[in-house]
Amino acid sequence: MKRKVVVLGAGHVGSHVALSLAYENIADEVVLVDKVPGKADAQALDIYDAMSFVPHEVLVRGGDYKDVADADVVVCAIGMARKPGQDRVDMLDDSIVMCKELIASLSPYEIPGVFISITNPCDVIADYLRKHLHLDKDRCFGTGTLLDTARLRRVLSRNAGVARLSIQCFVMGEHGESSMIPTSLIKIGAQDYDEFDLSDDKILEEVRRGGWVIVDGKKCTEFGIGRACCEMVDAVLRDEHRILPASAVLDGEYGEKDVQIGIPCVIGAAGIEKRIVAPLTDDEMARFHHSCDVVRTNIAIAAKK
Repeated sequence: MKRKVVVLGAGHVGSHVALSLAYENIADEVVLVDKVPGKADAQALDIYDAMSFVPHEVLVRGGDYKDVADADVVVCAIGMARKPGQDRVDMLDDSIVMCKELIASLSPYEIPGVFISITNPCDVIADYLRKHLHLDKDRCFGTGTLLDTARLRRVLSRNAGVARLSIQCFVMGEHGESSMIPTSLIKIGAQDYDEFDLSDDKILEEVRRGGWVIVDGKKCTEFGIGRACCEMVDAVLRDEHRILPASAVLDGEYGEKDVQIGIPCVIGAAGIEKRIVAPLTDDEMARFHHSCDVVRTNIAIAAKK
């Protein structure tokens, strides 16, 4: 069966999502859509030229909003790049304006596939789009703390001197300043995190500051989040039942309701197949509840805009 992915937004992030999907042969057809006339076609043609140097064929093209009607996965990558010194929540007003335009453009079409949102602030926008596009909570989720988890794996690898693929870890909570690291769940090879002489505060600071450093240096993030999103798309299209952190709606998990936030999830063809309730310590649970409160507050603010 042909695997079709539509990427909404052909900017830095959307174009790298499309490029990774094509290069890694994750999709058979990748469609870029953008409100700026000609931009999606230009990005698609540029990527399609690059496909001359890989041993497989993937159709990459510009399209329009009606393409979502038969897409297996729709990726929302609209939005403005985060400015130096700007928190993700600072982007909320602009993101809501763009989301309203997007919702109006998508309203004539049914979206039968899985919908993955990248747009910041990630958890709040994923919730906003799910509600206004009337999508099922298992089929509409955000990349959430997946990129944060990739950064954590990088930081742990460097500090512990162990290959990234030997590290199992998750960042949970908001994709933002209230994110938390459940160190009790970290496994470095066969060893617990506590067996390494690492500073919790230093590790968390490095992970949180990763995005700031990139934005300060190059005015945007693109490669990491683009590849992170592709991992989610791959898990859906290959029905991998893979455990990845995602911004999911909670309905009693961890004692939380009415919030969409980053937790480990089993992801497959149906989207989120299971929300994993990991055994957190009392301190970790308290920090997770705080993060939920932060996101819930911002969801309420978004609802009034």
